[in-house]
Amino acid sequence: MATILDMGLATQTALFSVSRQHSYLWNLIAFLVLAFFFATPITLAIEKGKITKLSLLVYNTHGLPTIFAKDRPRERFPEIVRLTHDYDISLLQEDFAHHDLVLKHAKEGQSIQRGEGAKTGKCLFCSGSGLTLMSNLSEVDWRVSAIFEPFENCSGWLNRANDCFAQKGFQIIDLRSIGGEEVVLVNTHLDAGRSDLDRAARAAQLDQIVRVVDGYVSDQALIVAGDLNLDWDNPEDRELLFDFRDSLGLARAEKGVQAEKGWRVLDYIFFRSGKQTTLKVATSGEDRTFVSGGVPLSDHPALFVRFNIH
Repeated sequence: MATILDMGLATQTALFSVSRQHSYLWNLIAFLVLAFFFATPITLAIEKGKITKLSLLVYNTHGLPTIFAKDRPRERFPEIVRLTHDYDISLLQEDFAHHDLVLKHAKEGQSIQRGEGAKTGKCLFCSGSGLTLMSNLSEVDWRVSAIFEPFENCSGWLNRANDCFAQKGFQIIDLRSIGGEEVVLVNTHLDAGRSDLDRAARAAQLDQIVRVVDGYVSDQALIVAGDLNLDWDNPEDRELLFDFRDSLGLARAEKGVQAEKGWRVLDYIFFRSGKQTTLKVATSGEDRTFVSGGVPLSDHPALFVRFNIH
């Protein structure tokens, strides 16, 4: 009798053990299913909230031919290019006559695109735009592409800064990250003269940028930078600057500290956030390392902004 009872108890124990194993197995399956459905949005939310950093240099390199530059640009340019290695994106202006040095001293993997139109110039002695994009962004993490738009207006052939000899315009640069951030950059250099005709040319050039950007940019974040040749201390230039800023809904990124070394404030960095991409300025100002022997490497300040993107 005891033997039969023992066998019954053993059977119940075995059945209970199997039941516990099945219960554990089903609980495990249920946990994994719930983890899959609920953890995925959490992971995506964490990734979406991740901050991406983007460092930007904006620099008029004073890259005229040596006879016009009145200094030693062939000695300056290798050092300028070396310093661009520290930035994700460098937007250069006046890279006219020494681009061979830009190519020679670029670091391995550094992408370089010039602002060039279908027509490289209007005459035998004309030059290109002088605009150059240099990118150190990883091709795995970012897709970078650029197009060039020449200005429809200019002022001055043999007078008023001779701007018509250059095919000035603006680069439109698309940045798209693997994380989904989208930023459009505009690199430009406006006419330089100080007369009313020059100011009218700059006004027309700014209107063209607004028109093209409005048609090109939908809801991406936007950065507009370069040598605008709009003198901060000139009321008429400043009015043009503010109208341009407000037309595109931009804010100024740097704070004009370039005036500390006596620079005339002509170079600017403006930005706005997009629908899916937010730009926030972490630090900005003048990069004072752009000197050699205590002498600036150009006749313009090297402006920088470090953005947090999310």
